[in-house]
Amino acid sequence: MPNRIERGVLDAAIAISSDLSLDSVLSRIVRTACELVDARFAALGVLTSTRDDSRRLRTFIHHGMDDEQVVRIGELPRGHGLLGHIIDEPRPLRLHDIAEHAESYGFPAHHPPMTSFLGVPIRVRDKVFGNLYLTEKAGGTDFTEQDETVVVALASAAGAAIENARLYEEAHRREQWLAASADITTRLVGDPVEGDPLQLVADRARGVADADVAWIATRSGADGADQSPVRLRVVSGERIDIGHVAHVDLNGSLTNEVFVTGEPVTWTDVEQRVDSENPVPGAVMPPLGAVIAVPLRSPRRVEGVLALAWAPERDERCWGIDIALPVSFAEQASLALEIARAREDHERLAVLEDRDRIGRDLHDLVIQRLFAVCLSLESTTRRTAETHVAERLTSAVDELDGTIRDIRRSIFALATPEDAEDIQSEITRLVDRARASLKVRTTVTFHGPVRTLISASVAPDLLAVLGEALSNAARHASADQVDVVVSAGAAILLQVHDDGVGIPDQVVESGLRNIAERAARHGGTTHVARRDSGGTTLSWSVPAAATP
Repeated sequence: MPNRIERGVLDAAIAISSDLSLDSVLSRIVRTACELVDARFAALGVLTSTRDDSRRLRTFIHHGMDDEQVVRIGELPRGHGLLGHIIDEPRPLRLHDIAEHAESYGFPAHHPPMTSFLGVPIRVRDKVFGNLYLTEKAGGTDFTEQDETVVVALASAAGAAIENARLYEEAHRREQWLAASADITTRLVGDPVEGDPLQLVADRARGVADADVAWIATRSGADGADQSPVRLRVVSGERIDIGHVAHVDLNGSLTNEVFVTGEPVTWTDVEQRVDSENPVPGAVMPPLGAVIAVPLRSPRRVEGVLALAWAPERDERCWGIDIALPVSFAEQASLALEIARAREDHERLAVLEDRDRIGRDLHDLVIQRLFAVCLSLESTTRRTAETHVAERLTSAVDELDGTIRDIRRSIFALATPEDAEDIQSEITRLVDRARASLKVRTTVTFHGPVRTLISASVAPDLLAVLGEALSNAARHASADQVDVVVSAGAAILLQVHDDGVGIPDQVVESGLRNIAERAARHGGTTHVARRDSGGTTLSWSVPAAATP
């Protein structure tokens, strides 16, 4: 018949092995150890894999002290002194008095007195998972050889249970990462995502990794060229205005290392390094103790970097992650993003093809028919002897000419992508907004290669002058019709014609002065004149090759 100790070890092993929650397993171990060897205090230290020697224990679970005592003692042990000795030499150790050992440190203030000591390693096969410590044998006696045998047997059973719990948690984490990858793929490949798809990837990765902060950085070039600066695209977990930090060059940062090598990296000792360089420059970030960064890789190159970071007090969450899981997630996310971009390109191409067909129909059918009507009306005008009829026919021809110009402008708009930012599109949008907001009829005509001859340095001033001229025509000149003409040749010429009241005698020159200064900045001129038919013409001209 088994005695009390043997039955206790057996019952403890069965109870421990039936629980798959690691935290519950560790707590049960220390409590059972105290009961089996009549110890007042017990603790279990879990070893960390970090390279930071200032902390060798990632978890320290204790039994025998109440919450008030723990608060008075303060910070839990890090794995130095006598505890560190057992870590370095993982074999059972029994002591009559802790203070007599050469590696023993003094207890902190408010720590309960302890004398007798028993420590044994907890092994998972040939790997030491942690150590079990017991102190203060009941009755003030020393721990016996039998006690050591009991605790070693318990530690062996606990090691197997811990391994099972770790395998269970690892399987659960793997299942979560796989579910996250499937979710990202479904959402990116399905209906279009509101906002930046990279934000969805960062949010989902941070959630499944239980990280405090996540961010994604990409190359800033339009084509993601390898030499373009690394810029921050999205941040998850912190309220950060990307507009304030997106311009900051991250070349030379921790994140950039993954761009250079194309390999995933884990940093477990980066608290001061991250603080000194700040992985999100210009933003207020919490202190970070551990970071995992993995590449967002396409078949051609590294498109971006996904980084996950934890605060120092929670960095054990990082150590429990198999880096292959976020790597696989990033690869799946990259593939989903590539498919989503291809789908968007296909949809955009279909829209452009449809617009091209509509444009051809307008040009080949509608405009040609209107042009034929104009010719017929002009022929009729020459044949009529009645002046008022000829005037009405001429007016109708002018209206049809204007309609033809509007249709041609619409054809151009159809051929221009909505997100295009060339100067001709900007001018057209500005004139269209004036028509809607200022309640005036507007037309715009282009002559010459406007897109290629108006430089990036001239474009902002030209748009500002046009906006000022349209506003003046509607609000100060009381115009009903405004015609805009932009010509590009040896010079860039902007002309704004209105049918308003003309230039008043006491004109306010502040707006005109700004317009003239913008022309002079590029070596150009400004001229404002009354029109014979009424109204005003503003002419703004700068050399086509001018630079600021």
